[in-house]
Amino acid sequence: MVFFLNKIGYIIQKYVFNFNYSIIKDYCGHGIGKRFHLLPNIMHYKNCFNHYIKLKKGMIFTIEPMLNIGSYKTILLNDNWTVITKDNSFSSQFEHTIGITDINFNIFTL
Repeated sequence: MVFFLNKIGYIIQKYVFNFNYSIIKDYCGHGIGKRFHLLPNIMHYKNCFNHYIKLKKGMIFTIEPMLNIGSYKTILLNDNWTVITKDNSFSSQFEHTIGITDINFNIFTL
């Protein structure tokens, strides 16, 4: 079975919308290699980006959606690190690093 990278965002969005949450679109997961933040970007919502990239052995990337009770729109605070939602609603973020093998995948984070 062939699995394309943009399917990840589709699956996350489908699940999250069941709970009427929103997904922040300003930030995404990313590839991991000799450096930390590399292409490809991993969107956490239904999208047309990376629709041609097949998951294959050796790929390592993060999936790190930010889910919100309210709006998906964000504000970056003056410390240039902290992000809040524009409507100040509750938000949660988690991250997993995933590696693709010959027959499966490994999740490197707990």
